[in-house]
Amino acid sequence: MIILMMRCFSRLVKANGRKGDILIGISTSGNSNNVIKALEEANKIGMITVGMTGESGGMITDICKYLINVPSNDTPRIQEAHITIGHIICEIVERELFNG
Repeated sequence: MIILMMRCFSRLVKANGRKGDILIGISTSGNSNNVIKALEEANKIGMITVGMTGESGGMITDICKYLINVPSNDTPRIQEAHITIGHIICEIVERELFNG
């Protein structure tokens, strides 16, 4: 059961991801095994990989093409920043796609 959980995201990426798609992996520590496995699978497929982490970046630092690491070690602050960054990305994408 634990092995399946560590691969739950990577199985979704393998089934649905295509070359050129973008995968954003979010992990406060940068060391979440299920997120790491998903990013590794995305890299195999040729997807663009982005990591959002806390200050250290963890293991995700070496796996992602792009890294957004929040300069904090405080989990709630990191998660708040991740939410804000996600909203900013959505706004930019909507504006570019739909001239909003």
